[in-house]
Amino acid sequence: MSDWLAKSMRLVQRFGAWLLVALVLVVMGVWGVVAEKAISTIHDLLGENRELKEAISNLTDQDQIGYAKVLKKERIDGEIHTTLKFVETARGDKRRKVLEKTYTIRGETVHFDALIVKFSDDMVMDGKQRALYLWRRIYGKYRPPSEGFPIESPGEEPERYSELLSELPVQQRELFWDAIWDLSNNPDKLARHGIQAMYGNVVYSKLEKDLIYVFKIDNSGQVYPEVVPDI
Repeated sequence: MSDWLAKSMRLVQRFGAWLLVALVLVVMGVWGVVAEKAISTIHDLLGENRELKEAISNLTDQDQIGYAKVLKKERIDGEIHTTLKFVETARGDKRRKVLEKTYTIRGETVHFDALIVKFSDDMVMDGKQRALYLWRRIYGKYRPPSEGFPIESPGEEPERYSELLSELPVQQRELFWDAIWDLSNNPDKLARHGIQAMYGNVVYSKLEKDLIYVFKIDNSGQVYPEVVPDI
């Protein structure tokens, strides 16, 4: 009987240890689910995230967001084609380039398509409206917008805003930019959080050489160009 009892106690002890381990794993799993759920949706992130609101408040009231310059015009198969360089500049440093691409557009009229994202007073710390932009595509008169040449990569964090959300975990940053890019397909998705999307299409007829077209954005989300001579 004593041998049987000793064996039983050892089994109980072993079983109890496994039970304790299993219980710890279950508890950790539950907490993991809870923690993940807390930041699993953009609505949770936009709700009470102070770091995000502080970051949005750092957007400047007015800023240069890039420029375009005609490199050459040539006639191909009887039609004029415009080759231009498009540059996106860094926040707070107009001399530093964060993106530079060259495009050849059929014709002389070029459309620069940006998704402008406006944040309401509730989304910023100082109560003043802010806006950011996402360059989407470039296209000409003879090409529909849906077939335009892409500028930024949809869904990714734009290089120009790489430091904007540096205080947030990577998962939250990815969640934010996924949702912001999704505004181009679902403009009402984040409306209840005070985030609106609008398209800012800047159109130039007969883009000329020896001129630089500087793009700027103000805090209301309006994109406007300034044309200066190329010296």
